[in-house]
Amino acid sequence: MYQERVNQVLSKMKTLNQTQLVVSDPMTIYYLTGKMIDPGERLVALIFKANGEHVAVINRLFPVLESEINMPIVAVDDTDEGKGIAILANQLNYEEKIGIDKYWTAEFLLGLMKQVGKGYSHYFFSSDITDEIRGIKSTEEINLMKDVSKDNDTAIGLLADLIPLGLTEVEMAERLGDIYEDLGNSGFSFDPIVAYGANGADPHHMNDESTVKKGDSIILDIGGVKNGYCSDMTRTFFYQEVPDKSREVYETVLEANKRAIAKVKPGVTFAEIDAAARDYITEKGYGEYFTHRTGHFIGMECHEAGDVSAINHKKVQPGMIFSIEPGIYVPGEVGVRIEDLVVATEEGCELLNHYPKELTVLG
Repeated sequence: MYQERVNQVLSKMKTLNQTQLVVSDPMTIYYLTGKMIDPGERLVALIFKANGEHVAVINRLFPVLESEINMPIVAVDDTDEGKGIAILANQLNYEEKIGIDKYWTAEFLLGLMKQVGKGYSHYFFSSDITDEIRGIKSTEEINLMKDVSKDNDTAIGLLADLIPLGLTEVEMAERLGDIYEDLGNSGFSFDPIVAYGANGADPHHMNDESTVKKGDSIILDIGGVKNGYCSDMTRTFFYQEVPDKSREVYETVLEANKRAIAKVKPGVTFAEIDAAARDYITEKGYGEYFTHRTGHFIGMECHEAGDVSAINHKKVQPGMIFSIEPGIYVPGEVGVRIEDLVVATEEGCELLNHYPKELTVLG
């Protein structure tokens, strides 16, 4: 599996006529080798070469075997020049362009540029190569995503059942941790959002000590991790009653969600999917209150490269998994977001979430 992924990287390098990539993103290293290394401030990088003479440059602090990553290792120490950057530079061909991925620190990149002595144009952003490969999920990955999403369906139902207990937003999030543990998830894929009433008008509300009141909307945006893959889903409920304006907002978001999902199929651009949701919300008079993109890619990380937005004119391909999550956020009044994950198929798409999303009143 991992060699097949590396071969895909090499194939893309050949297509782009690039000869060497420095890969430092821990999750991409994990994706390509099956070895997770959290480097912190230390140097860890894989150098992929078109001629197959790959090498890993890894700080001695991390006990990694060559057999674990299927390539030779060059060890560096904290006391090496530039924390090892000079040693890494010696593994590169200075006359060929050098690919750098998205998460390398300025300390290392600037050190390499000084060592190599070449200007900005000698380097290129290489994460597009690895991210595009990660963006197309294999059958095995899709099945893992379905499994963790099934758990998320269960989790959000159990969490919603707790609403009548009058727990604070913080307490709800704590209970969710227990729910995921019981379901065999290893933790959160992101910090869960529990937002009551006007708190929901902040799309990235930080949970506080608020308790739910009659007529409040209740946003539950949650996700877990299982077998290395992430789930993510949002449902909005109401407590005891639904004010007329809140009902209108909810029905608008729900229809926008459905329209965007119906638009998903190979060959359609992500901008067109975004427009399917955004244009409807605008038509209903709430355009100014839809303040974020319609979706994001997801897999081993909750937010992976790629999104559903007005500026993404790339086309959907089978195997891509991303969210559809339109929302309306009226400051001081109400927030509603409805989020599903979809996997693109040859004919259209398949929903990974199956928890009901019709308007529901709790309590």
